[in-house]
Amino acid sequence: MSETVLQTIGLVRHIKGVISHTLIDGIDLSVRKGEFLAVTGPSGSGKSSLLYLAGLLDMPTSGEVIICGQKTSTLSPLELSDVRLTKCGFVFQFHFLLPEFTALENVLLPMRTLGNRSAAEMRSRAKELLISLGLDQQVEKRPHQLSGGQRQRVALARALANDPPLILADEPTGNLDTVSTEQVFNVLRDIAHSGRTVVVVTHDNNLAERADRRIHIVDGKIKSDTYVGRKSGVADVPAESEAP
Repeated sequence: MSETVLQTIGLVRHIKGVISHTLIDGIDLSVRKGEFLAVTGPSGSGKSSLLYLAGLLDMPTSGEVIICGQKTSTLSPLELSDVRLTKCGFVFQFHFLLPEFTALENVLLPMRTLGNRSAAEMRSRAKELLISLGLDQQVEKRPHQLSGGQRQRVALARALANDPPLILADEPTGNLDTVSTEQVFNVLRDIAHSGRTVVVVTHDNNLAERADRRIHIVDGKIKSDTYVGRKSGVADVPAESEAP
């Protein structure tokens, strides 16, 4: 069995207020190395909330998030930040590139924060990542000089900068045209096939059906968990399972 990169146990996220609301309601989930998982569900179902909890950008009311075998519920804020920086790469619907920086400089940011490479090594890796994503002509361009799809690929390169085992993407194709959507989706799939774990929230059913696995969330609960296909590095699994 392939190693588990992301696991949630009894995950709950409850917001208290004038009107209390449960965003995530007892989710158990295990995602393995090299798996490409699509998360779908209606608006307000909790799919983005699950992604934020999985990436330690939000903390659960109860339950546990385990990343690469490390429990995170008792970690200090500094330790949580270190796990996010070294184990997780994030891509959002809006690219969040710094407008005054070039594509190369944007990709350098996570590496500079981590600080475990020399300046020359960081620049070399950033350039290699951009070239690998078809951006060899855009290395020194700023975000306003790039198309939407190119900006999102720069964001993907930034997410890969510190070589994280887990990539979390929240509606990464939501603002893109058809051609750019296809390009970004193919990059995400290639990233998973190279051995990383990719979890992508999407409203696009056509894209979700092309992932290795798809979970559908309704009212904060997993309603279905479907294995769409198999690939090397991921153990055989039942064709489909339905959550109660």
